[in-house]
Order: sequence, then structure tokens, then C-alpha cells
Amino acid sequence: MRYTPTIGLEVHVQLNTKTKIFCSCKTSFGDPPNSNTCPVCLGLPGALPVLNAAVLTRAAQAALAIGAQIHTVSRFDRKNYFYPDLPKAYQISQFALPYCTNGSIEIELGEGVAKKIGVTRIHMEEDAGKLMHSEESSIQESYVDLNRAGTPLLEIVSEPEIDNSDEAVLYLDKLKSIMEYIEVSDCNMEQGSLRVDANVSIRPENEKKLGTRAEIKNLNSFKAVKAAIEYEIERQTERLENNEKIVQETRLWNALSGQTVSMRSKEEAHDYRYFPDPDLVDVILSPDKIQELKQNMPELAGEKKSRYIREFQIPEYDAGVLTVNKKSAHYFEAVIKFGAPPKKASNWIMSEMMAITSEKFCELGDLFPPEYLAELIDEIESGRISGKIAKTVFQDMLETKEKPAKIIQQKGLIQIVDEGSIAKLVDDVLAENPESIESYKQGKDRALGFLVGQVMAKSRGKANPPLVNKLLLEKLNK
Repeated sequence: MRYTPTIGLEVHVQLNTKTKIFCSCKTSFGDPPNSNTCPVCLGLPGALPVLNAAVLTRAAQAALAIGAQIHTVSRFDRKNYFYPDLPKAYQISQFALPYCTNGSIEIELGEGVAKKIGVTRIHMEEDAGKLMHSEESSIQESYVDLNRAGTPLLEIVSEPEIDNSDEAVLYLDKLKSIMEYIEVSDCNMEQGSLRVDANVSIRPENEKKLGTRAEIKNLNSFKAVKAAIEYEIERQTERLENNEKIVQETRLWNALSGQTVSMRSKEEAHDYRYFPDPDLVDVILSPDKIQELKQNMPELAGEKKSRYIREFQIPEYDAGVLTVNKKSAHYFEAVIKFGAPPKKASNWIMSEMMAITSEKFCELGDLFPPEYLAELIDEIESGRISGKIAKTVFQDMLETKEKPAKIIQQKGLIQIVDEGSIAKLVDDVLAENPESIESYKQGKDRALGFLVGQVMAKSRGKANPPLVNKLLLEKLNK
């Protein structure tokens, strides 16, 4: 029997506020354990939470960026459960009245093919602490670090409209890009500021009712999301083929074994005994405030892409690649501001630089500043160096971090454009290769390419190629 997968994603995005959601403790990553805590985030009796206004502003910006409805009234609830990293024994979240519902994220499945994935809701909540376990099997100790407790999160819940692991990764990539563009989060998965839970179910191909889902928790990379979804679809398919029941449960992804493993039976909302937090008043966002935030929204990737096509006259494909990442877009615009033609800048960034950043997991600006690339392109455009020599200069720029002009000067790479000097090289090559002259006159075009190569070799690649071609043709066609 053939089965249809159904996938929904719950994404936790850590907001980049300086302080926590309900107290003034810092949110900085990597500080000594339990150094950024106070009575509020430690859950001490009598400590009262106060909502951080910056959290609400960033939350509203995230909602606007995905075209969602922001509710003028929302409410915080207590989600009750016991865990060692949750000192209050409840988490402040939003359940009955979230601040935002009904958004969407559009993904591109191929050339000219797009799909909208609905976003059911976004709600604000606080993070829990972090458990650390001893690596020495003989000790078996666990430690609690509450620095992260109270860190502001957005939980972004998609509709179950994702059909496969590739769509899930496209959705996450687009969501990450949006959050980075509006600068509400750095979305650093290694540091836990973007975490993903995947709900996966399958059903017989012709059946409309959704199957029993399993939730896979705390996936910390797009690679893990893709692999975990694919494994879970395979696991559930195998169970159904063997007439075994699929139970609703929470599972963990084990990257070493490449499998999901059962963690606990899946809780329902009533298991958490949600009720309104009596220490926090309703959150009120006036229509005027929402309009003000809307007017001050930064340019998003789609808008930037359209502007690049219109303003810089570059192909749609180039504009799409350059605007996927906000830092890449800023780098491209900076190169243009330093005088580079847009298409030349786009070509160098996409064909040379992005391959290196992907390999080294770094940003374009980590390779060298944008003005260096603009200067390199200018050296080519002015005829001081050839495109071939530029590749050599480019490699030296990566290694030495020096300006292209300095590298060109130090290595004597300035292109030969003096016609007399090149004519002498052409004469020498023709004198040394009479058989190639004969081949050319017999109509063999390859002979010309060979002779051009010989002149370029004699000049150590510094002769101006168009001038070499011109002089060779003149002498060969006499």
C-alpha cells in the first residue's frame, strides 16, 4: 500500500533582546552557569514577572513579516509540568489567546512553482533552563544551568501542510531568512536560538483522515530535520505494513544511530492544566501601534529581490540567490556602492565566493571586505589585469587579506596592453610554429586557439587576450 506523509513543524525562535522576557537578567550566551539569574527566573516565592516591551515589539514584527493577524488582546498562561530545569514547575506561555494567528510562508519548489505553508499561530513564551549530564559513566551526575530560564521565545506552529522532508527544509530555510531579515533573532542553531520539533504522520494514499502522529523533539540542524523525518516516515510505514499500531508519542532523534527513539507518550493540552497567569495582565496592542510597526518594517527578501531585478537589471535567479541571506545581500550592495557593475559583482559573489563560504561555513565578509572585490573588478574593467590573472589575484586575496592592487604590484601581474610588445611575442610564436600556421590556413580553427595559448604562455598570462587575437588574425590572414 502507498502512504501519504503529513508533516507539521513547531519552531522555537529565541528573540535577541538584551534581557529576559519577564526580568532584567542578561540573555548572553556562554556566560558562567547560573550567573544570569534572579528571583524571577529562579522561581522564588513572591517574585513577580513583568513583560519586557522589546519582546512584544519583536514578536509583532515576526507576525507582520509572515502576513499573520495580530490580536489586539492576548494573554499569558501557565503550562504546568515538573522537570528539573523548570524551578517554578510551570512555564509561562500563551495557550487560549495567542497574540498572533493565521500567517503563511511561501516556499519555492522549483522554477516558477511555489507553495504556501500556513502558520497556525505564533505565541510568546519563556525558555526553561538547561540540564548538563556528566560524561563519566562512573559518576552519573546531572547539573542545572538556569541562565537560559526566562529567555524570550516565539513558538511558530505550522499547519500540517508539509508533504516531505525537502519541503520541511525549504520552509525552515525561508523562516530563518525572514527572522534574520527583520533582525529579531540570530537563528543560531548551534547555540540553540532556533530549535525545531517535527510532527510526522502517514495515512493510506486515498484516505483523508490524518494518521497518528509522532513528535520528534529538539532537532538542532536542517540536516537532522531532514534525516529524522525520512526515518520516521520509513518507521511508521514499516509498522503499518506489519499490521502494528502507531502510538502517539514524543520521540528523540539519535544522530549517531540515524534513528528516532521513544521518549514518552504524547501529552495533550489538558495534561498541562493550562490556566491564565494571575501575575500578568492581558497584553494590549493598539491598532495604531500595529500600524506604526508595519510602517517601520525593514525590506524583506522578496521585496529586495524584486528591487534588485528592477534597479540593478540582474537576472531573477541571481537576485534570488543574493537575497536568501541578508548578510549576502548587504555584501552585494556594498560592492556596488564601491563602484562595481551589478552583474559583474553578482557573478564573482555567486561563482567564486559562495562556494567557499559554503565549504567553510562562514560569511562573505569573512573572506575579505566588499571594497576589495569592487577594486578587483575595477582592475579587470580597466584592463590592468585579465580575467585569468584576476583568478590568481583572488586566491592571493583569500590567503593574504591584502588589497588586489598591492598583490598585482608586488607580483608584477599588470596586463601587457602595449601593441608593439605583444606584436613581438606574436612574431616569435609564429616563427616557432609554422605547422600551426599551415593548419589554420587549411581551415582548422583549433590552430588559432593553440597559437593564442602560446602567446599567453610567453607573456606569463599577462598579454591582453583580445589584442593577442587581433594581432594573430591580422598576421595569419595576410
